[in-house]
Amino acid sequence: MGFIIAGSSACGSEESESAVSSEVSAPASLAEENEEEVPTDSRPKGSRDNKAVCLVPTAPGDKVYENDFAHVDVSNSSEGYITVKYTGSSKKVKLQITPPNGITYTYNLSTAAQLDEVFPLQSGNGQYMVNVFENIEGTQYSMVFTQPVDVTLSNEFGPFLYPNQYVDFHADDKTVSKGEELAYPCNSDLDVVSEVYNYIINNISYDYGEAETVQSGYIPAVDEVLETKTGICLDYAALMTTMLRTQRIPTRMEIGYAGTAYHAWLSTYIKDVGWVNGMIEFDGKDWSLMDPTFASNTKEETLKDFIGDGKNYSVKYIY
Repeated sequence: MGFIIAGSSACGSEESESAVSSEVSAPASLAEENEEEVPTDSRPKGSRDNKAVCLVPTAPGDKVYENDFAHVDVSNSSEGYITVKYTGSSKKVKLQITPPNGITYTYNLSTAAQLDEVFPLQSGNGQYMVNVFENIEGTQYSMVFTQPVDVTLSNEFGPFLYPNQYVDFHADDKTVSKGEELAYPCNSDLDVVSEVYNYIINNISYDYGEAETVQSGYIPAVDEVLETKTGICLDYAALMTTMLRTQRIPTRMEIGYAGTAYHAWLSTYIKDVGWVNGMIEFDGKDWSLMDPTFASNTKEETLKDFIGDGKNYSVKYIY
């Protein structure tokens, strides 16, 4: 069986359904006005435990589907993820996972080394179809592996606490340590979201050059973003998601449309509140949309006018 995947860029268009656009008309970043990193303050320790927790995905081999081309470990599907390892010889391979909601996610699989890569089961309970395709030539692909996987989550938040291919982090990452530092004075999860958010919009600047040249299949490297203090929309979202997940705050990195631009933003789960879809701030009554990329590149008044009640945003993919 074969199919065709159109060539694409990871930013700037919807040519690739799993890509993210950085095509945003925005003023200069707030971070560009500050040559040095805005320091965290020296407030006393908050009442909230700020110790970072990095959940570590594993591939124990308790339940595996495989053939000559792919090794799929579903042992921890109840935790909200599977691992996939390509074992063939093609130089270009795609993975497609179709959740119960029918929205197909397309990923690039590593071919340089046989790696167990982590992919989220972000659409809840039900049957997920896992397909692997090898490139024939150009944009033509042939299916070399297919397997339905029945999923029953034991932890509904698992997919939004573990790392995965798009939000990749490890316990010794500087991003994790920075999140722990930012959470130090916090008394609640809302405080952590605010601290992380404000740090990012004041210290990370939008990389217009990268946005114009980024290639299809681009994956954020959160420590690199933290070090260079620049990034595109996907970098902003991955950096913030990493900090929040490792502070035990379930966070969805969402990809879809902001107006007519393909974009990425976040939703977080706050205890006693529930999922806050795209939070910027809480005024005691209403939530405003939180988008770290727009927030760092757009004047506050314009930002709130655009964001409003969230009608300008349409979610397409969740990671």
